[in-house]
Amino acid sequence: MSNTVVITSGKGGVGKTTITACLGFALAGRGVNTLLIDGDVGLNNLDVALGMENRAAYDMADVMAGKCRVSQAILQVPGYPLYIMPSAHAVYSEQIKTGDFRSLIARLGGSFDYILIDCPAGIEGGFHRAVSASEYAIVVTTPHISAVRDADKVVTLLSGYNLKGISLIVNRVRGDLLVRGETLEPKEISRLLRYPLLGIVPDDDEISAGCVPGGGESSALCAIDMAAGNMLTGDGRLYDPTLRYRGILGAIRSRLKRNA
Repeated sequence: MSNTVVITSGKGGVGKTTITACLGFALAGRGVNTLLIDGDVGLNNLDVALGMENRAAYDMADVMAGKCRVSQAILQVPGYPLYIMPSAHAVYSEQIKTGDFRSLIARLGGSFDYILIDCPAGIEGGFHRAVSASEYAIVVTTPHISAVRDADKVVTLLSGYNLKGISLIVNRVRGDLLVRGETLEPKEISRLLRYPLLGIVPDDDEISAGCVPGGGESSALCAIDMAAGNMLTGDGRLYDPTLRYRGILGAIRSRLKRNA
């Protein structure tokens, strides 16, 4: 059976969909057979993040309505054991019933090592639908007070489900601000939210919202690969975004970034 993981956040704009896509690439890059499902019905863009938006002939709603086979609605990302089932574009979120969604995930469970569900932002019906079909949850937040506050509401709701594990990814962390003590420490966020860190992802211009780089190396991709490794092995390795801002050269970089 698959490990089914919902990736959620308290608010939109924290990079949840990009984290989902990059985690999928990182797991697949380690040879893990991975399926991504866009749980954000009507406002979905996970296929865009993967560059697959023009390839979908069928989607989740078509499978549930019996208009196609499951295999017809699943697309493979070229060169990776990474797959996506697009969400429904032509229906409202309320038309996708929780029981039907859970049944779909159960049908898919024997075919993949990991299923990652990109959860709608917020705590409305789409959130509960996605969480109810999952065994694990990853909460994505940023070091901003408003994002952490909303993440706290989410983890409180998640604690009411019979999940096997809940962990955190703190995204868009600026190492220069950490060194100067001008932003929340990820470990402090973990303490406040009462769940362990799965990953610390630095702010990185190479990764923008709704876009996954096709190649090359970046600090964010390195950090997300560490998080994928933690999912598989539990090693607990975390990226340190302050490294390049330490010492004399680091102080110069920090000052230049501050004045930019």
